[in-house]
Formats: sequence, C-alpha cells, structure tokens
Amino acid sequence: MNIESLILDFLNQNPNSSSGEILKGISEKKSIATIKRILSKLVTEKLITVTGKGKATRYKLSPVFKLFLKIDVENYYKNEIDDREIIEFFNLNLITEILPDVELFNEEELNKLNDLQFKFSKNISALNELEIKKEYERLSIDLSWKSSQIEGNTYSLLETEKLLKERETALGKSKEEAVMLLNHKEAIDFILKNPDYLFPLSVSKIEDIHSILTKELAVDRNLRKRRVGISGTNYRPIDNEFQIKEALTETCSLINKKKNVFEQALLSLILISYIQPFIDGNKRTARIVSNSILINHKYCPLSFRTVDSIDYKKAMLLFYEQNNISEFKKIFTEQYKFAVRTYF
Repeated sequence: MNIESLILDFLNQNPNSSSGEILKGISEKKSIATIKRILSKLVTEKLITVTGKGKATRYKLSPVFKLFLKIDVENYYKNEIDDREIIEFFNLNLITEILPDVELFNEEELNKLNDLQFKFSKNISALNELEIKKEYERLSIDLSWKSSQIEGNTYSLLETEKLLKERETALGKSKEEAVMLLNHKEAIDFILKNPDYLFPLSVSKIEDIHSILTKELAVDRNLRKRRVGISGTNYRPIDNEFQIKEALTETCSLINKKKNVFEQALLSLILISYIQPFIDGNKRTARIVSNSILINHKYCPLSFRTVDSIDYKKAMLLFYEQNNISEFKKIFTEQYKFAVRTYF
C-alpha cells in the first residue's frame, strides 16, 4: 500500500487527525514535511478536507472520497440496523455540490465500458430490423421479470414470458403481480417507441413513467405528500412535497448537464431511488428512466437479469446510509457487461 493509501486508510479510521497523529499512525519512516506535502496534494484532489490553522489543523476524508470508499459489505451488514452509524437524513448537498464535479468512473472503468459499447454497436449494426426487435423483446421480458422480482414479485422468468407474450397468468399468483409485470412491459415498449421522450429529463416526465408502472395498482400517482419508510434501514427520505420536488428537479438538472451517458444512467438509478419521490414504485421508475437514457443514446440497455435481488438492495441501502456508490457502481458495470454479451 502506498503512502497516500495509508493516509486515507488511517483517516477513515481516525477522522479529524493532525499531521503528527497521521505520521505516527501510519508507522512510515517519513518526515513531517513529506506528510504535509502529501496531505496538501490530497486536499487539492478533494479526497480529504482540512479545518483549523497551525497546531489546530485537522484532516478528514471528504464526501467525494466517501463516494468511492471500498466497504466490506458482508461485514457492514453484520451490524444490525440500530447499530450501524449512518447518514440518517437526505443529503441535498450530494446532488447540488458533490456529484456535479465528480467523475463517477475512473479511466480504466470507462475504457472497459466504452469497449463494451463499441462491441454492442458493432453487433447491432449486423442485425436487421426484425432481429433487433426480437432482441429488445427478449431483453424487455428479462427486465420486467427481474425488476419486479427485486420488488418481491414471485413470478418465475418462464411464467413472466408466458404472461407477456400470451397474456397467460400463472396459477396461484395475485392479480397485482401480473399487473406489475404488464406495466413494466408497457413502460419499456413506450420508451422503445419514443426513445427521446424523457429528454431533457424533467420531473413531469419521470412522473409519466411512474404512472405507467403503477397503473391499476394501489399506488398514489404524482409526488408523495406524506412520509415514507424504507424497510431494512433507519435512513429517512425527505417528507415535504416541496423539498421532494426541489430534490428531483436538481437531480434532473444534474443528469441533463452530465455529458457521459454511463454517468447519466447510473445517477438516475441511484438518485431517484434515494429521493423516494413516490409512495411506491421508486426503484422501478429509476430502472426504466436509466434504461431510457441508454436507449436514447443508442447504448445497450440493462436487464439486471443476473443480479441477486438481495445484493441489489444492499448496494442501494449502502448508498442511502453512507452516500457510497462503490457497490452499486460495480453492479451497474457487471450488468452492462452481461447485457452486451447476452443480447443483440
């Protein structure tokens, strides 16, 4: 581990430390001048923040660094809900001050994603219109199934295929489960027919997608006006309708200003879910909006078919509780790789 990593690791365990405490804590034979020089560099790179002057100078990890800090998920969730130290309340600064100036993917990650996108473009260019339609149909069935399964739907993939292709409902399943799946397919079909509908992204257009996904389900439409709780966490989303609209408006602005399509898609996935703008159907809406961004820019959409539902929820809760994007970014990257290699 290099000296910078040692310092960052130490500050993760010991926030608000002085340069002397850091030098002693990392057990490296370096001069205090060297440590201060490296600390200054890390401050410039926005990986750490500094407070105080002279002997009162203290350093800690910045919110930017915490976005990407590697967290052992298994160990993290060994702690029960009430034992975890979390960011309990919604953090608007994350959207307005931190994420606008951050590149979510490093150079190596972007190169891999761009190589996959090049492969997708090459593959799809070799298909005729009918073949492309069939592949989108296959992907939309997989996405409808997995997106619904993440929300507790018990239809199998085969049962989902029969429902969406033949309108054959599965025995022993509720009407609501079938409606959820059919709504997914309708929303995906709408995006495929109108790929540029959502752009530029706006609150009203996100509400339109939510309305399709929750049609004929006992879910209030439009932005919620009351408090909502999230199972498995003590994170509490904002409960004021005007603040919800402000947060969602700022999110749309952030996404519209981002130039990288992968960043746009990832931000849609995590931030719509984080804000929880609706009483229900937030993550479903986030997945469709994210895919609409990919489709509009002629990128490969994600089906999420191989993601484990529990892993998906854990990665999302990690973002809620720590504003940490590392696990969800890994899921996004793995699912993009899977999609390119599986479809088209």
